[in-house]
Amino acid sequence: MGSQPSFVAYIALGSNMEDRERFLSDAIRLLDEHEAIQVSAQSNIYETDPVGYTDQGPFLNMAVEVETSLSAEALFDVMMQIEQRLGRVREIRFGPRTMDLDMLLYDDLRQDDPKLILPHPRMLERAFVLVPLIEAMQGRHPQQAAELSAQLEKLEGKEGITLWKKMQ
Repeated sequence: MGSQPSFVAYIALGSNMEDRERFLSDAIRLLDEHEAIQVSAQSNIYETDPVGYTDQGPFLNMAVEVETSLSAEALFDVMMQIEQRLGRVREIRFGPRTMDLDMLLYDDLRQDDPKLILPHPRMLERAFVLVPLIEAMQGRHPQQAAELSAQLEKLEGKEGITLWKKMQ
């Protein structure tokens, strides 16, 4: 990335339609192919029961760490373009989707913009987000990962998450 300032962001990925694992790997590849984004760590893949709208198939979830010279908003826009390229249609809130990309953290940025709230507002309530996020963060942010692990211990619903595929 040369002399561009580099920011670290964490992105949650989820898919529960068609070839779920292919959608995850395509999303990671599309992120990594962007000239201003480098995927620097990724979690294992977890299978999780749907939350909210439950009349749908189980999700595959994971998290990635990216280094980027993009602003949080510009990175978010790239993420939305990737969702669309991978066939995301927003019909039912929390409904089935080919690809769901959520920005969880962007450096230490805290913002309450309606388009992009950081850190992600429901992140700490969702074991299916925290489990892979903790894995993706351990290399660079072991202290933060430990704090999130403590938060995870207090959550209900962890039994709905199963290791699906090891990525390391």
